[in-house]
Parts: sequence; C-alpha cells; structure tokens
Amino acid sequence: MALKVKISLIGALDMLKFKNMAADREKAIQAAPAREIKADFPINNNAKALHPDYLDLVVKEVVDHPEADAKSFILARAEGGPLPYFRAGQYISLKLPIGGSFLSRPYSISSGPKWALDGMYAVTVKANPGGFAADWMLDNLKAGDKITASGPLGDFYYDKYRDCRHVLALAGGSSITPFLSMAYAIQDGVEDFDMTILYGSATADTIMLRKELEEIAAACPKVKVVHVLSDEEKEGFEHGFITADLIRKYAPAEEYSVFICGPEAMYRFVGREIEKLGLPRRLVRPEMLGVTKEVWKQPGYPAEAKDKVFRLTVKQGPEEYGIDAAAGEPLLVAMERAGVKAPSRCRSGQCGWCRSRLLSGRVYAPEENDGRRWADKEYGYVHPCATFPLSDITLEVPGEYL
Repeated sequence: MALKVKISLIGALDMLKFKNMAADREKAIQAAPAREIKADFPINNNAKALHPDYLDLVVKEVVDHPEADAKSFILARAEGGPLPYFRAGQYISLKLPIGGSFLSRPYSISSGPKWALDGMYAVTVKANPGGFAADWMLDNLKAGDKITASGPLGDFYYDKYRDCRHVLALAGGSSITPFLSMAYAIQDGVEDFDMTILYGSATADTIMLRKELEEIAAACPKVKVVHVLSDEEKEGFEHGFITADLIRKYAPAEEYSVFICGPEAMYRFVGREIEKLGLPRRLVRPEMLGVTKEVWKQPGYPAEAKDKVFRLTVKQGPEEYGIDAAAGEPLLVAMERAGVKAPSRCRSGQCGWCRSRLLSGRVYAPEENDGRRWADKEYGYVHPCATFPLSDITLEVPGEYL
C-alpha cells in the first residue's frame, strides 16, 4: 500500500526554496563585485606565527668553539621581532644553496626556548671531515648572511604525561645540543624535570659546549652533567663508554626515562647496553637516528647491489631530470647533488616531508629508518631521504618547499 504524505503549503514553499538554492547562490556570486577578500582572522595569524611555512633569517653572530672545531650561529628574523616558540629538543631545517646544489640540513636548536621571545635561535655545527654542509657552513657563513629555515620541528622533547620526572640523557659529541636546550629550559623555569646528562667525548680538552653546560649545572640543582672520556683517564671524569653499569651508577632510585642523542656508532652500542637494563620500551626515547652510512650492512640488503650506479629519472611537475644514483646513497642525496630542488626536512625517513611516488624500479629502505605508513608501502610511495636504489628508478617528486 502506498504511503500518502500530506504536505502543507508552507512545506511546499520550503521545498521549492531548497530546490532553487544553488541557482540563487550562483546569481549572488555573479552579481558580487570582483574584489580581493581581505578577511583577517586572529586565530589564523597566531597559527602562522607559531607554525610558519618558512623563516627568513639572518646570521646575527658567530660564536667560535675552537676546542671542538665547531661554531654556534645565532640566527634572527631578517625583519626583526620574535621567532616561533619551540619545545627544548626540537630542530629547524636549514635550506642551503651550495654551488649548484640545493640541500637541507636539520640542526637541533641549542639555545633555550626563551631566546625565541627575544627573536633568536642558536644552532651549533661541528666540523665533519668528508662531509658537505657542515664544513661549508663553518667556512662560509658569517654575520649578516641570510638563510632560510623551517619552523621548529620534531618530537624529541620532554612531556610530563609521557616521560618520568627524572631524565637520564645520553649524549655523544655534537649531539649534546638538544640537551643543552633542555638544560636552559629547566634553568629558565620553562620546563620542570630533573636531568642527568652522561656526555661522551674523546678528551677533556675537546668537550663541546662544556662551559655553557657546567655554568647551568652550577646554578641549577635540577641539572647534573657527567663527562665520559673515551680516550683519556682524568680525575673527576668517567672513562670509557656509556655502558649499562655507568647508567646504573647515575640512575635515580625511582623510575626514570632515558633520552639518547648521538652518532650512529653510539646508538648501536648504547642500544645494546640499554637492553641490559630491562627498561620498558616506553621509557627509552631516541632522537632520530639519521640514515646509515653503510646500508649494505643492513639486514636484507642484496649484496650484488653494492657499489653499483643506477639511472634515476625524476619527474617533478612539467620537468624531468635524468641523473646518476649510487646504490650506497639515498635518492635524496643523488637529487641534491644534481641540483634538483627536492623537499626534505628530517633526513631520517620519519617526517614524510620528502614523500614521493615510485613509478618504476626496485628500492631498499632500512627498517630502522622506514617511517612510512602502511598505505604508502602498499601503494608505492617512498621517503627518498632514506631510500636506496637497487635498479634504474623513475620517481615522481613534489615541488621543492620548506
């Protein structure tokens, strides 16, 4: 039996009005003047200030650290004013036009968050023999030079809802920088936790940022610094490497978190030592590892690919590039060397900023760097910063942006 619905005159008029809505809206649009919309929304302005697409910075000052063959670059906005606030331990990605190449490098902010309110960040760069970006910065960047950077990035910072009240920070060499930022934050009252830093260096005379660390430790009882010297035995210093026994020696009686930041060799050694402690995985927080320099030693890497050079075809919008790509280097490095402006930030396979589509060819991504989502693996997307060619490759790469 058909259902009979009685519609009142008012209801019929409402239905007719709804039916004509699209046509009425189009008439209103066509009748409106063609002028630019200049709406200004405070919430959008705040979001842009805190999370900018990029920052135009100028080198305000260069501080030399000759004992460690390093320099701190004090950066400020080119137009002046405060910089986006950040969490101690985060990094910024610097865009560096070197020769005919365009590359990015992530550097932890070594200054405290309060510096940002005064319009300054500091990044500390150590010489890297045989490297590219670090040595170029040390030799060329000077006060007054302009540089483009991302806003603050990364999640290597203290969170009271996730981390224990006491943090045992394990650092090696130039990777002390995020912990120096955390120490400043604790001293300034920005963060509230206790931190013991076990800091590995070769000798006492080559400890990077030693003066800054020890001044904070002397003034702030919540920060303690223990220097561990690998190449020298000296009174007042620990000797050797950061082992499970050394961690136990300085660990508090209560539950604690372990933060780790250092070179690849340190991660591999300290990782095995931490396993001996039996800590829950949730209490161990490594900074991004960076991509291995010896990918052929990784599990599952095909031995026959080592030392080969393949052809990489890059499709980027209407442009197409054909370049060489060595099996032992990430696809991103090959593109940068050839002058292709490819997007990147973390350079560790985690953030996804360089996400590109693999159109053809075979690649290898180390499991420890493979931060792709399941869907990206399933549908042929890769992170070029942590992906190595195993054959000739065709890659669709998004346009360069910070």
